[in-house]
Amino acid sequence: MALAWLVYRLTGSAALLGITAFCGLIPQLLVGPLAGAWIDKHDKKKWLVGVQSLMAVQAFVLAGLCWMDMIGTGFIVLMALILGTLSSFDAPLRQSLIGSFVGSRHDLPNALALNAMLFNAGRFIGPPIAGLLLGLTSEAFCFAINGFSFLALIVAILLVRGQPPLRAQGSVGQVFKEGVVFAWRTWVVRMLIITLIALNLTASAYAVLLPVFARDVFAGDATTLGWLWGAAGCGAFASTVFLAMRKSASAVMSAVVAGVAISAVSLLLFSLATWLPLALCAMVGLGFGISVCNVGINMLLQTAAPEALRGRIVSFFTSARFGFDALGGLLAGFVAAGFGAGQTLFVEGCVLLVFVSFLITRRQRLQKQISVAGAMIDGRDN
Repeated sequence: MALAWLVYRLTGSAALLGITAFCGLIPQLLVGPLAGAWIDKHDKKKWLVGVQSLMAVQAFVLAGLCWMDMIGTGFIVLMALILGTLSSFDAPLRQSLIGSFVGSRHDLPNALALNAMLFNAGRFIGPPIAGLLLGLTSEAFCFAINGFSFLALIVAILLVRGQPPLRAQGSVGQVFKEGVVFAWRTWVVRMLIITLIALNLTASAYAVLLPVFARDVFAGDATTLGWLWGAAGCGAFASTVFLAMRKSASAVMSAVVAGVAISAVSLLLFSLATWLPLALCAMVGLGFGISVCNVGINMLLQTAAPEALRGRIVSFFTSARFGFDALGGLLAGFVAAGFGAGQTLFVEGCVLLVFVSFLITRRQRLQKQISVAGAMIDGRDN
């Protein structure tokens, strides 16, 4: 949040917001799939500690240069690109390690939902606090807090115990090809990734344009931005509580379809809102719908993936999730610069609504095949 506000405060450019978001996420699309193959061949816990250490360094450098007023837009874009590259390894490392901390495979979907619940609790609580801190202190102070948060996570990783995941054999190229063949030939996996792409190319682009809405539509400041992001985090937190209570893969699949529909309707409502309370309600719905879809698909993909392929399948998930979020944000930033933020999100909402109708016609087949795929994997693992 501090990075987005810093960019818009310095430049007032919606296009540069899109560029910064793009650079922070596009490595997930380009590097992520190969990172998954590399991850499956190495000690995940050791490398997660290393990646977290580098992310802490990035945050402290950003804080120091911002505090000394030596930061420009070019350097902000560079730091976003570095963070995105590190995140290409961080996200699949964290997600694929969860299975090694869970005793039974049947508990994995619930563990993933609880993990997402904690993550989204941070998204709910963090932005309003960030808005307050930005008003009272500076972006540099927020970057420094971010750096210290990585140190806390490194300690937690070193303390936790679990069964080390199996390592893949062969070259990185062979391991990568094996994952691609599995994802492409498994229809339900392919459809879930297509759904991720459609959602994050459209609905997730709202995040890039929030500073524009906060300052120009609602005549607010960083505190207003914090409330908007916090409302989305509130909806996302509620979605993970909802998903944690889903007892079957079929029920999670139904929730994913509903999440895409809720995202489309909420995006349309937010794009037309000029009254802040209505916009906050739309943001709750948008956060709920996007999170139900993203977290639910992560649960389903890991349920359908063999243990030996989990790092690669998770990397495909993060690649589609964040890579197309980056492309969508870049596109939204440039379109909004020419036609306005509200009009941009309205068109994206209409596009997503068309995809919802396509997805509904395949819902029953998806429910059936995800149940079959999970049963087959359980049989192989046993």
